[in-house]
Amino acid sequence: MPTGISSLDPVLNGGVPPGSVVLLVGEQGAGSREFVQSSLIYLSKMKSAGQNGENRILPEEMIYISFTRLTSSIIDEIKISYKPDLVSGIEENISFIDLSNFYFEKSVVPRGWYSRTSLLTEGDKTRASDSLIAELTDNLRKIKNKSLIIIDSLTDLNTTITGPEDWKQLIGFLRGLQRVSKTWRSTIYVLVSEGIFEHNRLMEVADCCDAIVDFKWEETTGRKRQRIMYFVKFSGAMPHLEENDLVKFASKITTEAGFEVSNIRVVI
Repeated sequence: MPTGISSLDPVLNGGVPPGSVVLLVGEQGAGSREFVQSSLIYLSKMKSAGQNGENRILPEEMIYISFTRLTSSIIDEIKISYKPDLVSGIEENISFIDLSNFYFEKSVVPRGWYSRTSLLTEGDKTRASDSLIAELTDNLRKIKNKSLIIIDSLTDLNTTITGPEDWKQLIGFLRGLQRVSKTWRSTIYVLVSEGIFEHNRLMEVADCCDAIVDFKWEETTGRKRQRIMYFVKFSGAMPHLEENDLVKFASKITTEAGFEVSNIRVVI
């Protein structure tokens, strides 16, 4: 399945191996969110143009799952970040799943801040009292095979962890997701903020994913900073990347083209 980012897909020998859970670890503003947005934008255009190919799987559905953000704010952010001709009709090709009712229900946040209704239905109350991960799992089961799924984000899920059992449940979910994604043949991008997990816990999360892409800021000459993207691991693609010494990249974000890889760096 292509990422849709024209400067990156040739590097990946066409795209992401089907059935991959890809962890996108990002420093603030370093590009992980723009990577996801650009992928949604360009895959939407490819689907509209019918650009399937012999070795290319375009997603049956593109699903964006959020725990705390309004669907309208996600769409607005994309639309104001890029030129209108790039994002025209984007909301027609993406389905949004908003789990904020279940995220905030046990918090001190007033219901009016996250729900348009003053009261949840009895069914909602029952589900909200259960695990947020259980609700997420139930929604994932309804998505078509060969889809692109964005989970935004593990940072939010981490804030719901209060003890060892909660952590065990999260890791069990990720291991199950990695296993079933091979049957679904879907690409799953999982966002997480840099530094949100302690090192040992991040290693546990990383072990549950097929690929890890790290987005960082790097100091350059003249006190300037450069966005850097590099592959920590990538099952099914790493041999190709290593063989061609393509592991670390400079990246840039523009209103005209979104996320782009530039100045491919040879790792010595």
